[in-house]
Amino acid sequence: MKKRDFLKTGGAAAAAAMAFPITVQAQGASYNWKMATGWGGGPLTDLGTKAFADKLEQYSGGRFKIQIFPGGALGNALKVPETVKNGVADLGHTWMGWDWGKDPTTVLFGGYAGSFDSERMLHWLYAAGGTDMQRKYRDQTDDIISMPLFIRTAEAFLHSRKPVRTLNDLKGLKLRTAGAWLEMSKDLGAAPVTTPAADIYPMLERGAIDAVEWGTLYENIPMGFHKVAKFVIYPGIHQPCAPFELVINKGVWSKLSEADKKLIEMVAKLTTLESWLVVGQEDAKALEFYRKAGNTIIELSPELQYAARKMGLDWAAKTAKENKYPFFAPVFESQQQLDKLWEGASGWRTVKTRTVAAATQPPAKK
Repeated sequence: MKKRDFLKTGGAAAAAAMAFPITVQAQGASYNWKMATGWGGGPLTDLGTKAFADKLEQYSGGRFKIQIFPGGALGNALKVPETVKNGVADLGHTWMGWDWGKDPTTVLFGGYAGSFDSERMLHWLYAAGGTDMQRKYRDQTDDIISMPLFIRTAEAFLHSRKPVRTLNDLKGLKLRTAGAWLEMSKDLGAAPVTTPAADIYPMLERGAIDAVEWGTLYENIPMGFHKVAKFVIYPGIHQPCAPFELVINKGVWSKLSEADKKLIEMVAKLTTLESWLVVGQEDAKALEFYRKAGNTIIELSPELQYAARKMGLDWAAKTAKENKYPFFAPVFESQQQLDKLWEGASGWRTVKTRTVAAATQPPAKK
C-alpha cells in the first residue's frame, strides 16, 4: 500500500459526506440482525447503539430490525469485531482502541493522549478523509466493514478514591483504563488494568482499584462511580475525544443494495453527530450534579496536562517512525496535517469574551 494513495481521501468524497439526504426507504429487502456491544447500558447505548438501531428502522420504513445484545452475551465484550467477523453477530458497536495491543493504529481512530479535541476529530473523520481511512484499515486488517458510530467529548480523567492533581499523585495508583493509556500511565508510575464495563463498579467499590476512567462527566453519572469514589478529576488527558465504531460482517454487507449501504452510512453519521451534541450539552451540567452529590472536583495541574499530551504525541511519532504497522504512519500523518491546518484556529474562530458576571458588572466609580 502506498502512503500517497492512502492519503487521497479528501475532495469529492469529503464533500459528498457532508450532506444528509436521508429519506424513508420503505422499498427493498427486510432484515433481522443481531448486534453485539461492549457494554450493558447508559448513554453509550441510548445515544449510540439504540439510537442507531431505532433510526435505521425508522428510515428504512421498518425493513431493518436490530436486536441489541449487552456486552458478553454473544462473545467477549472487548472483542466485538471478532464476534462479528465470525458471524456470531451481524454487526456490532465497540471502541476501536480495545484492539490497540494487536495494532496501535486503532487508537488513532479511537482517541489517545495525543488526539485533538472532538470537534477537530469530527472534521478529520468527515471532511478530511478519516472515515475512508478507517474503512480501508478494517477491511484490509480484519476483513470487516467499519465506520464511526457515536463520539465522546473529552472524558473525565478519573473518579478516584484518592486525590490526584500532579504527576507525583499517579505513582502507584491502581486505575482501570484502556487503550494506549495502559502503557503511558504505567510509564508515569501508575498501576493500570483493563476490564469490561460490568466489572468496574464492584472493583472500585471494594477497593480493588483506586480510580477509574470510563466516559465523560455526563456519561459516568449512571455508572454510579461518584457514589464510591469521592474525587472527580478532569480534564481527560488520556482521552481528549473518543469516537466509537460500528462493525458489520462482510457477508452481511455484501447482500445489501447500494441504497441500503448508503442509508446505513448516513444513519451512522447522523447518530454520531447527534451524540456529540447531546453529550456536550449534558457535560456542561454534570459538575453541578457531582457537587450536589458531595464529590470533590479537582482540575489537573497544567504540568500534568502538558506532559500527557507530549507523551502521547511522542509515542505516536516514535511508533510511526518504527513502521511496524503499515497503516499507522499514514493515519498519523493525515491527522497531523489537520492539526497544522487548524493551527491558530482559536484566534480566527473565537472572539475573546469576559465571563457573564464580568460583562454585566457596572463600571467602577471614580
